[in-house]
Amino acid sequence: MAERGLEPGSPESQSRALHHYATLALLIFLIFRERLVLVFWFGSLYEWVCTNRKKPLVLPVWECILSKNLTLNSEHGDILVDYSKNLITEDVMKMLMELAKSRGVEKAREQMFTGEKINFTENRAVLHIALRNRSNTPVLVEGKDVVPEVNKVLEKMKQFCQKVRSGDWKGYTGKAITDVVNVGIGGSDLGPLMVTEALKPYSKGGPHVWFVSNIDGTHMAKTLAQLSPETTLFIIASKTFTTQETITNAETAKEWFLQTAKDPAAVAKHFVALSTNGVSVHSVPSPPPVFFLQWVGGRYSLWSAIGLSILHQIPAGADNHFRTTPLEKNVPVVLAMLGIWYINCYNAETHALLPYDQYMHRFAAYFQQGDMESNGKYITKKGTRVNYNTGPIVWGEPGTNGQHAFYQLIHQGTRMIPCDFLIPAQTQHPIRNGLHHKILLANFLAQTEALMKGKTTEEARKELQASGLSGEALEKLLPHKVFEGNRPTNSIVFTKLNPFILGALIAMYEHKIFVQGVVWDINSYDQWGVELGKQLAKKIEPELDSDAPVASHDASTNGLINFIKKHRA
Repeated sequence: MAERGLEPGSPESQSRALHHYATLALLIFLIFRERLVLVFWFGSLYEWVCTNRKKPLVLPVWECILSKNLTLNSEHGDILVDYSKNLITEDVMKMLMELAKSRGVEKAREQMFTGEKINFTENRAVLHIALRNRSNTPVLVEGKDVVPEVNKVLEKMKQFCQKVRSGDWKGYTGKAITDVVNVGIGGSDLGPLMVTEALKPYSKGGPHVWFVSNIDGTHMAKTLAQLSPETTLFIIASKTFTTQETITNAETAKEWFLQTAKDPAAVAKHFVALSTNGVSVHSVPSPPPVFFLQWVGGRYSLWSAIGLSILHQIPAGADNHFRTTPLEKNVPVVLAMLGIWYINCYNAETHALLPYDQYMHRFAAYFQQGDMESNGKYITKKGTRVNYNTGPIVWGEPGTNGQHAFYQLIHQGTRMIPCDFLIPAQTQHPIRNGLHHKILLANFLAQTEALMKGKTTEEARKELQASGLSGEALEKLLPHKVFEGNRPTNSIVFTKLNPFILGALIAMYEHKIFVQGVVWDINSYDQWGVELGKQLAKKIEPELDSDAPVASHDASTNGLINFIKKHRA
């Protein structure tokens, strides 16, 4: 298959290779001592790329069947992760696994599971995994087992949910709750929303669940217009209750409620606050207080009390797999190192998550936060700036919708876009004797094969000839019908989407993100990048109240503010 670039062995190719090696040697000389191992391995991998980039895709049989490594009953279903359609060989995989070992992935993994404060900028342990610990195996933080505290919170959640779902929890007029509104943003919204949508087939009655996140008043107004104050329960979800969007939306909901209820004492029956500091936050009481544990990061909070609005029955098997399985057979590790392979050796900038299941339509959006907020960093643990790429841009839509939107770019665009394709073997809705799902499966399988194989000039020529084209017309159209192929994909197939499978998939990607952060030597568990804009917004907000022109910012921002002030109703 012809490809762009220099021919291997040509003087130009050799000159470019020597330039790359000289650059790598200079980097090794200039960078700090602790990065020498990383540069060595990136150099070895990049050398392989320079030598083999013109060769067609090699297809060793690489398979990891996640269910064989999970300590769960087979009745929950299996997950197959096929990563054979990647630009890899056994030598590449060996180098990638050695890179993971040399960067201390195994040590960091154990530090996380044993409660060490790996989130060093906030001096916190990272123990969302403890919330999935159903075995009651002790997890120590500063010598204290946190599992009893976890169980206490989970039991409180369970009891509260049962009261609401059964109708025992009454509103201020004695009516049962028919609607639950989750008010939160970021991790307090994306996770519960994604899981609620994904597990809709498993809902057994109970109230209708709504989600309000955006500070744009349209989101709250359109939601409230469909609700009755007498039968609505608001869950105000915020780790610290300092998030402006959530507090503003909560206060708006409270005002709306009191327009009908009148009595402030009635608020306690219709508002529940979830936070690290408990009750009566911003005049929104929590009866009873439901706590958000300090060592649970916001983007992992669907496992915590923030998950109060979802069915909490997702087990811990994927954590056992990640903690105990050797790196070369460890699904999150393999996926993480493949991502590093493309980001750091092929300069891939994005990663597409493409679930072929409509119930997973919020899956990519959830991991946009999970990945980009975790690994969108350029400062190492030592406080120095990285000189290599880190976290990818994560995006995607459900298949087959995406095929008619952006797959053109994946197939014939100039950028490499590694993709994860996900699909259940069984559908929740086998309408028309399963015809819809059969077509969905066929498209799923065809896309990864097409991205791998492409279409040669000769194959395209034969197709055009068969359609009746010839001569100049054929030659003019021919190059547009050629597909280079060699576009890398992972295929993730599971028996059927259920709480267990969804939990395993979420944990798999969480651990993948963790591994990449370790290799890149960054802290995947803080998010200082979201703070600067918030700080500036607080300064700008009062400036919007005055009619006087603003001149305290840069020229662009001044112009924008003054235009808005002039045209604001």
